[in-house]
Amino acid sequence: MPLPIRRTILAAVAAAACAAVIIPAQAAKPLTIGFSQVGAESEWRTANTASIKAAAKQAGVNLKFADAQQQQQNQVKAIRSFIAQRVDVIAFSPVVETGWETVLREAKNAKIPVILTDRSVKVSDPSLYVSFIGSDFVEEGRRAGRWLLDYAKKNPNKALNIVELQGTVGSAPATDRKTGFAEVIAGNPKLKIIRSQTGDFTRAKGKEVMEAFLKSEGKNINVLFAHNDDMAIGAIQAIEEAGLKPGKDIVIVSIDGVRGAFEAMMQGKLNVTVECNPLLGPTLVQTAQSVVAGKPVPKRITVDEGVFPAEAAAKEFPNRKY
Repeated sequence: MPLPIRRTILAAVAAAACAAVIIPAQAAKPLTIGFSQVGAESEWRTANTASIKAAAKQAGVNLKFADAQQQQQNQVKAIRSFIAQRVDVIAFSPVVETGWETVLREAKNAKIPVILTDRSVKVSDPSLYVSFIGSDFVEEGRRAGRWLLDYAKKNPNKALNIVELQGTVGSAPATDRKTGFAEVIAGNPKLKIIRSQTGDFTRAKGKEVMEAFLKSEGKNINVLFAHNDDMAIGAIQAIEEAGLKPGKDIVIVSIDGVRGAFEAMMQGKLNVTVECNPLLGPTLVQTAQSVVAGKPVPKRITVDEGVFPAEAAAKEFPNRKY
């Protein structure tokens, strides 16, 4: 090969190599998650939403967020919107357990993986979702029941008629917490649920239903079991307005472990709260990243939780993140 031609070829190769070095690589497309939240019905839910948004922001995830305002039809609409937008992953905390087969099959047909958070669903085909991240609600109910069994043993001469404030009818936490609690208290015939009604997980409804319980049962009520702290706090207001002392005249057992519950315990108005950890954001983001990367993920991811009686409230309160 003549020398001038060889020099020309070598120069061209060198120039191409330099160009390859200096051309910036295209940034990887950010992960997009479509998330449908139940609503904003409680302190717990507010903390849960904040955790998810913060985790997405920290990881550089494009989060499309939809508030269902506690309506299943709003969630179905949001999920279909996420499918139409071709998000990478759909995640949601279902308002109720049933009625999801059709829309989840639509997501599967579109090859968009679905992750459940906080609450599960009842479907005939488990492959319609890849993972469920959340608490063991039955065990939370059991923990509440065990605390009350211990209380009954320490106070054998006290009557223990129970009124129950249930969560949203048909939701997994309401169904499972009721089941776990009833299972455990069955071990003591003195523990009887005399009234049970939904307070829809809200403070206002908790107060309203407790007022009705007090009007119909009066001083026959010895214990309140609330499926979440917000309903318990609403019930505390009703108890005080009725001239009774919450935490003393009526023992109050609740679930969630939010700061408001710890404040009520420190004031002597609530006896115990069973923790339900809302800080699911980091786990959700990590699970979504693994799914998109083709890595295997557990079908069920359970979060760590504890039980906090009133005597531990002051010490634990500074550590609470929600």
